[in-house]
Amino acid sequence: MQQKSKLFLQALKYSIPHLGKCMQKEHLNHCNFADRYYHRIKLKKYHLTKCLQNKPSISELARNIPSRNFSCKNFLSSKQENEKPLSENMDAFEKVRAKLETQPQEEYEIINAEIKHGGFVYYQEGCCLVRSKDEEADNDNYEVLFNLEELKLEQPFIDCIRVAPDEKYVAAKIRTEDSEASTCIVVKLSDQPVMEASFPNVSSFEWVKDEEDEDVLFYTFQRNLRCHDVYRATFGDNKRNERFYTEKDPSFFVFLYLTKDSRFLTMNIMSKTTSEVWLIDGLSPWDPPVLIQKRIHGVLYYVEHRDDELYILTNVGEPTEFKLMRTAADTPAIMNWDLFFTMKRNTKVVDLDMFKDHCVLFLKHSNLLYVNVIGLADDSVRSLKDGKLVPMTVFHKTDSEDLQKKPLLVQVYGAYGMDLKMNFRPERRVLVDDGWILAYCHVRGGGELGLQWHADGRLTKKLNGLADLEACIKTLHDQGFSQPSLTALTAFSAGGVLVGALCNSSPELLRAVTLEAPFLDVLNTMMDTTLPLTLEELEEWGNPSSDENHKNYIKRYCPCQNIKPQHYPSIHITAYENDERVPLKGIVNYTEKLKEAIAEHAKDSGEGYQVPNIILDIQPGGNHVIEDSHKKITAQIKFLYEELGLDSTSVFDNLKKYLKF
Repeated sequence: MQQKSKLFLQALKYSIPHLGKCMQKEHLNHCNFADRYYHRIKLKKYHLTKCLQNKPSISELARNIPSRNFSCKNFLSSKQENEKPLSENMDAFEKVRAKLETQPQEEYEIINAEIKHGGFVYYQEGCCLVRSKDEEADNDNYEVLFNLEELKLEQPFIDCIRVAPDEKYVAAKIRTEDSEASTCIVVKLSDQPVMEASFPNVSSFEWVKDEEDEDVLFYTFQRNLRCHDVYRATFGDNKRNERFYTEKDPSFFVFLYLTKDSRFLTMNIMSKTTSEVWLIDGLSPWDPPVLIQKRIHGVLYYVEHRDDELYILTNVGEPTEFKLMRTAADTPAIMNWDLFFTMKRNTKVVDLDMFKDHCVLFLKHSNLLYVNVIGLADDSVRSLKDGKLVPMTVFHKTDSEDLQKKPLLVQVYGAYGMDLKMNFRPERRVLVDDGWILAYCHVRGGGELGLQWHADGRLTKKLNGLADLEACIKTLHDQGFSQPSLTALTAFSAGGVLVGALCNSSPELLRAVTLEAPFLDVLNTMMDTTLPLTLEELEEWGNPSSDENHKNYIKRYCPCQNIKPQHYPSIHITAYENDERVPLKGIVNYTEKLKEAIAEHAKDSGEGYQVPNIILDIQPGGNHVIEDSHKKITAQIKFLYEELGLDSTSVFDNLKKYLKF
C-alpha cells in the first residue's frame, strides 16, 4: 500500500510540469484495487524513444507478413499494389521517428521494491538484496543479504520485500521480466546471512509473530495465475510448512495484507465484484481466523485497523460507490458498520493509507488526482454519564506555547434549547491576546444540536448537562489545555444552575467562578407560583409543587440545596436589584449558605488553609438584560487575574483600548 501511495504522490508531483508527455505504464494481470499491494516494478531507466533505436528493414518486416501464392495473370500488378501500403507505412514511421528524436529524451526512474523496518532500509542494489541504515540509504554503504544470481534466473528482480517483526528474517518475492511466476526466498539475518527457505509460485506474503515470539510467514500459492491456497510456515528449530486455507470457488482469488498497525493479518478472498475478508490475529496466528462479513454478491470491501476499530472501504448501500465505514473490531459484521466518510460524486478511490491519527485517501475526481486527509484522533468530548459526544469550541492564540500553563475560561449555558452565546465581546479578545484559552461547552439542554439535544437536558434529564460540563473540563485538562489551578468558569442566568451544581460536585476542577444574574435556587423558585415566570417554565424545570418525582430530582442538582462543608473555588456573583427573572432573594440565600459552609470547612482544615473569596456584587437598579458596563467588566477581569495569580499589568491598558474608556 505504501509503495502505491509513493507512486501516486510522484504522479501528482510530475503531472503539472510534464502535462501532455507520455509515461509508460506496466500492465499486470489482476492490476486492480484489490491486489494493489503486491505489484512492483523493476528498477530500470527507460528513454521514450528506446523502442525506436534499431530501425527495422523492410525485409525484416516482410518476414512477419503472411504470404499467399496467386495463380492469376495480373500477379505482378497485384504484388505492386500490396507493397504500396507497406511503403506508405514506412514513410509515416520514419516521420514519427524523426520527430521523436528531436524531442528532449527525458528519463523516468521507476522505483523498485523498498521497505523500511526498524533502523534499516531493505532494497535491491544491482542483482542483490541489501540493507543499509536508514540515514545511509542513499550511500553505497550497505550489507548484502542475498545474491539473486544464485537462483539462476534470467534477469531476476525483487518485486516485494517483507521483514519479520523482530528482524530475524527477511522474505523477498523475486520475478523475471518474461514471466509472472514468482519465487519467495526467506533469508535468515545474522552476521552471515543465509537463505533459509525458498517457495515457488508465491503471490502475496506477510509476517506475524505468535505467543512464543516465533516468526510465522503466511503466503499464497499461485497456480495457473490463480491464488487459491494459503500456507503458513515457520523456520529455525521448529520448521514447518502447512496449508492454512483453500478457496474452492474458481472465480475467487486470495491475497494477504497486514494492517498498517500490524494488529491483524487480513485474508482477502476476492472476485471482480465480490469480496470476503477474514482476520488472523497478529498476536495469536494459530487461532482460527475471524470472518468479518460473509461474501454478498456485488459487495466489495477492504479493511484497515486502528485503536480496536475496523475501517472498511466498501461499496455497500446507495450510492454503489466506495465509502468509508467504521465498526468495533469485536463486532465486525455488516450490520454494525457505521458510515464514517463519503466521497464526492464521480470520485474514484485509488488507494487508502492508515496512520496513527489520520486516514489518507488517494482519490481521482473528474480525472484529477488529489489527496484527502481525514483526522482520526478522538478530540471529541464524551459525557461522563453515558458517553454522548458533546460539542465544544476552543479558542487560543496559534503561537501559544505550553498550553498547560495558560489560564482557561470555560463558558456554559445549557437551558431552554438556546445556543450558547459566542458573539464577539471585546473583553474576550483582550483575554485571548493575553494568552488565555476560551472554551465554550455546548452541553445538553441547549439548542446547538436541535430539539432532541434540548429534550435530553431538561426536566428529569438535567443532570445530563452537568455530566457534559464536567466531561468538557476534564477533557480540556487531559488534552493539555490549562490545569485546575488556572481554570475559571463563567455563566449567565440559567447557566448558573450547571455552574453551581459543578461547584458542589467537582470543585477540584476549578479555581475561580464568575456568575451574572445566576439562577441558583431552582427548588424554591419553582415552588413559588406567585413569581411571573414559574408557570411558564414548568416544562423546563418540572413542577416540584405537584410532582414528587420532579421535586426529588431538582433536589439532586439544585445549587442551593447541595451546598456542603468542603473546599470551593472563589466565586464572584453579579446580581441586579430589580431583576424580575432571577429573584435577588434566591441569590442572597445561596451566597449566605455558601459562606457558612466554607467557614465550617475552614475550621476543620487547620492553619494555612486558603479560604476562597465569595463576592456578591449587587448592582442598583438594572434588570436581567442589562447592558455590559465598563465597571462590571473591569471588576470581573480583576477578580479572575487575582484569583489565578496572574500579572494584570498590560491587560487593563488593552481593555481601555478595546472598550474605549
